[in-house]
Parts: sequence; C-alpha cells; structure tokens
Amino acid sequence: MKRLSRLNCLLLCGFFALTALYSCQKANVKSTDTEDAKLDIAISAAQAIQITNAGASLAGSSTDAIYAVNAYPAGGKKDSVTFASLPAAIGVYLTANYAGYTVQKTFKVSTAAGVLDGYVVVILFNAKPVALRFDATGTFVSVLKQCERHDMGGGPGWHEGGRFGDRDGKHRDTVALSALPTAVKAYFTANYATDTLLHAALNMDGSYSVISANKALYVTTVSATGTLLSRIQISPRPDSRTAVTESALLSAITTYLTTTFPGYVFDKAFVEKAGTTVIGYDVFITVNGTRHALLFDATGKFFKSICIR
Repeated sequence: MKRLSRLNCLLLCGFFALTALYSCQKANVKSTDTEDAKLDIAISAAQAIQITNAGASLAGSSTDAIYAVNAYPAGGKKDSVTFASLPAAIGVYLTANYAGYTVQKTFKVSTAAGVLDGYVVVILFNAKPVALRFDATGTFVSVLKQCERHDMGGGPGWHEGGRFGDRDGKHRDTVALSALPTAVKAYFTANYATDTLLHAALNMDGSYSVISANKALYVTTVSATGTLLSRIQISPRPDSRTAVTESALLSAITTYLTTTFPGYVFDKAFVEKAGTTVIGYDVFITVNGTRHALLFDATGKFFKSICIR
C-alpha cells in the first residue's frame, strides 16, 4: 500500500507539473499573440508598408522586418503595381540619385476617397533598403522613415544597438581622423596627399567615408583594407568653408531636412564663404543607414542632393 501511495503521489506531482507547464506555455502564446495584435494595429495606424522580411540579409545588425512609415494617407490604401507602370520621372530621379539601384517593391497609394495620391518605390541601394515617396506626377516628395517591427508599437522608433541605433544622437559611427585604419590613411597619402581630411564615419558595411577638401569638397569611401569604393565631388566651389553645428543652420534648411528626410540624423555641416560673404551650406546626414549630402544656397534654399553610401 505504501508503495502504491508513493506511486500515486508521484503521478499526482507529475500531473501538476505538466499542468503548470501547459499553463505557462499557453500564457506565453497568448502574450505573444497580444503583442503581435498590438503591433499590427500600430503598423496600420502609422500607414506603414513592410519593405523587408524578417531575417533578410542586409547591411546592419538587425534581422527584424522593416517598415516604411507614413507611406500613404490616413484611411487610404496601397496597391502593388509594376515599375513599368510608374511615371517616367520616377525612373529618371532614381537613376540620377541612386546609381546602381535595384527595384524591390512599387506601390500606388490612394486617399480614403480613392483618389490617386502618389507612389512609393522601395529600392535596394548599397545593400540597404530605401523607400521613396513620389506624388501623382512622379515628382520626388521624401525619403520615408523606416522602423523595425518591434519598434512600431511606440517610442521614438529606434532601439539602442539595432539597425537604427544612430537615432539616439550618440553618433557611434563617427570616427576620429587619428583613429582611421592605417590602410585608409595610406590610401590618402598615396593618392590624395594634398587633401585636407575634415571628417570620417564608419559605414554599415565596414567601409569608411571621409569628407575632405582639395579646393573642392569630396567624400571618399574606402574599405578597411584600403580599397577605393567611391570618390564623389560634393561641391566644386574652391571657397573657404567652416564647420558649423546643426543648431547654426538656417531654419529653412532644418525645415527642408525634417520634411524631406523624416527621422534623419545630422552628421556634419559646413558653411561656404567667398571672403566674408556666405554663399552656401553643405549638410551631411544619415537616413536609415544611407548617407546623403545636401547643398543649399546662402538663403537656405535647397538645390542639390547627393547619395553617398
């Protein structure tokens, strides 16, 4: 009898353990389902379009799905269309500003009343997704801000250490000129010895983009082993230039940046002068991991955009 009672006791304990385990697993599933439902609601409320799948092999540390937010009007809808059906102006713009791009997705977006509002084009540029908004005529409107799926539920849209960790303002990608790899320094010494190095940043693919002046202003991107990837002339003007802070930029410039590049991260800026007269501004920003240089005149009016890396 004692042996039977002991067996019954063990069976009863096992039953309770299995019940507790099942309840715990059920709670976890319920919790996960609830979180997913909340994220789906947040994604819809943000008028977001999924532009990459979870686990996509892209430059950066995250494998979470990525969404472009405010992609279509509130209450409106998006419909997949072919790239060939888009206004020709869109292809012209992409070729001029994102040389070597690859089309990933294209959408026609409409208002709640069903009126055509414009187009969203998702491209891959240097292994990074870029989502661009165009109006109904194919005129460029803005580069859409991106968020990872688990950041869509609230907060500023970034998480430290992830793909968009640079949005916390800590500029982890800024590299002191003295800290550049020996191979990068050697490349400049051998090929552009007269360049004055002004600023350097580490790219998501491990390469380095260096802003330098040699009469004109350049951005030269070099791999960590000293191989040239690109050299882009930003401004041909041989005038004097001085670094300025973001707060020193004209309000017209910051308004343009905020409107056209939502969620952008300021990197570096220079004011150009002819003698003591201001003739323009060169502003460098990062948008969802892609670097851009923007040129403005003395009044803060935009006149040129250059995609760097």
